Amino acid sequence: MKCPGQDTRYWKPGDIFDVSCPHCGNTVEFFKDEATRQCGRCKKKIVNPRMNFGCAGYCQFAEQCLGDQGPELLAKQEDLLKDRIAIEVKGRLGRDFKKIVHILNVARYAEEIAREEKSIPASAICAAYLHVFRESQSEQEAAAGRKVATDILEKLGAGPELTGRVLDIIDRFMAGEADDLPDAKVFFDAHLIVSREETRFPREA
Repeated sequence: MKCPGQDTRYWKPGDIFDVSCPHCGNTVEFFKDEATRQCGRCKKKIVNPRMNFGCAGYCQFAEQCLGDQGPELLAKQEDLLKDRIAIEVKGRLGRDFKKIVHILNVARYAEEIAREEKSIPASAICAAYLHVFRESQSEQEAAAGRKVATDILEKLGAGPELTGRVLDIIDRFMAGEADDLPDAKVFFDAHLIVSREETRFPREA
């Protein structure tokens, strides 16, 4: 039996769609059941931002559908979420290239630091993309920015635990509080590196 969600006879308009490559901005066409595709311009692999394996939690055919890859695919949910957040945030920032470059650099360093420490702190990388909405001196704007970050996390399916940790990292960062927790430290260190680079090599607005 073929899962109705994967059977093209049941597909609707919008099940084949375009997304922007989070690395170079090139348009990449996706079929809804594709996990990844290679960008034709920068040749980097990108994940399908709309792919969701949540059905495996309740579908009676999940084991037949996913086979031995099921647990492995489900373990990559947070990786998929990080890329979906990157695409969502870039879309909201529009042509504010200064902020886009900033968050991409913070996320890149966070990934590098995590790799060196052999950890996968999805919360730190999500915070790298979302903290830009909180960088304001105005209390009212900061509260609005926190709501934007919360809405994005909830819209893209982040669970309560991950959402709470991401927001906590950003809150601590905005308050200037040191944090020895691994995921928060990864974000703090990555942001510090980028801030120093931006001070040494300022970009034009």
